[in-house]
Amino acid sequence: MLRRLALSCLLVASACHRVTPADAPKSAATNPGLPTAPSHHPSHPPLVEPLAVCDARGLDPLDAARAAYDAREYDRALSCAAEASARAPDEPDAHSERGAALSALGRFDEAKLAYARALALDPEHLDSLLGAAHLYGVSLPSSRDNDELAFVYAERGRQLAREAGDGELASQFALLGAMAANDLGEAQLALERSDEAAEERGTDPDVAYERAVALFELCRFKEAQEAFTALLADDEHGAHAHQHLGLLLERDGKLAEAEVHFKKARELSPEDFPPPQLLSEKDFRREVDRALSGLPPDMRKDLGGVPVTVEDIPKSEDLLEGEPPLSPTILGLFRGPPIAEHCSAEDGPVCRSVVLYRKNLARAVNSREELVEQIRVTLLHEIGHLRGEDDLELAARGLE
Repeated sequence: MLRRLALSCLLVASACHRVTPADAPKSAATNPGLPTAPSHHPSHPPLVEPLAVCDARGLDPLDAARAAYDAREYDRALSCAAEASARAPDEPDAHSERGAALSALGRFDEAKLAYARALALDPEHLDSLLGAAHLYGVSLPSSRDNDELAFVYAERGRQLAREAGDGELASQFALLGAMAANDLGEAQLALERSDEAAEERGTDPDVAYERAVALFELCRFKEAQEAFTALLADDEHGAHAHQHLGLLLERDGKLAEAEVHFKKARELSPEDFPPPQLLSEKDFRREVDRALSGLPPDMRKDLGGVPVTVEDIPKSEDLLEGEPPLSPTILGLFRGPPIAEHCSAEDGPVCRSVVLYRKNLARAVNSREELVEQIRVTLLHEIGHLRGEDDLELAARGLE
């Protein structure tokens, strides 16, 4: 039975870790042929907190797990899914149900293993693909590894659902794919998946939000403004809509109107939108100079003759110079050819330069210390471009 997951993030904290008898340490006396594993506390075995016996209520354990999950009784769902998986360890359905219950309880590492086991048994198990895409794309913090896994699972599930003629399920996968693509900076792909999801889900606010973000990232500012304006009253996306409208108005030079939206975003979601760490132009320049002086000698040598300037936000001509356009929230930019290539006469006397964006950097951090570190990391990123590295190579080195 396919689980149609809600897209809201379930974060129910749980500190329990179930240890099965097979996990318990065994002594050399009872296992003379096995090496003993080192233990920090050999006289104090780990605490065991077993699951309750499955309260099946007349159902078989797997159906009981599904019914309990739908009733949001996640502890009961987990105990019944565990019994189902013990009875049929080679069937992916029970492991998928375990993954869903564990994810709902906030036990994400265990959920990863449950979904991995289900997909090892059946790589085309749609319920597991949907749960895994949701886990990596919604429940877990955004990171390149998590977002890439979410996208892979979403794309595989989307294709299988389309082949099966299940448009509603395909739209769920398309929405999860749009979320992951936006997080990965693949705005054009996110827009395509959002439009596909909208064909089935209509005015679903989750779809509308991902589409609005993609339009903003593609520098289609007028369309993005209309899309975010339509989301202002939405409980889940209203704060982000205000923040993006602030960014759009700021680009138009309407600073007072922009600040109204920034303030509202902070009121609605202070964790997502803390006050920006905005330094004066003089103080920001001082921090940039300190970061430059702290670079290794070889980097300072490569930067010789390359001006490092500061601007508040990116100019539209810089964003739109390539295809696809750059994100309006970039923290820095390297202009010109890599150092190994010659500058042509039409590039002018200064054919290479680096710029850091003061306001974008201020909004990307939570403290003065983080700002100082992010200035350094952004410089390292742009020096990587100066040396000929692309964004994927820089991301692989932790300089995303």
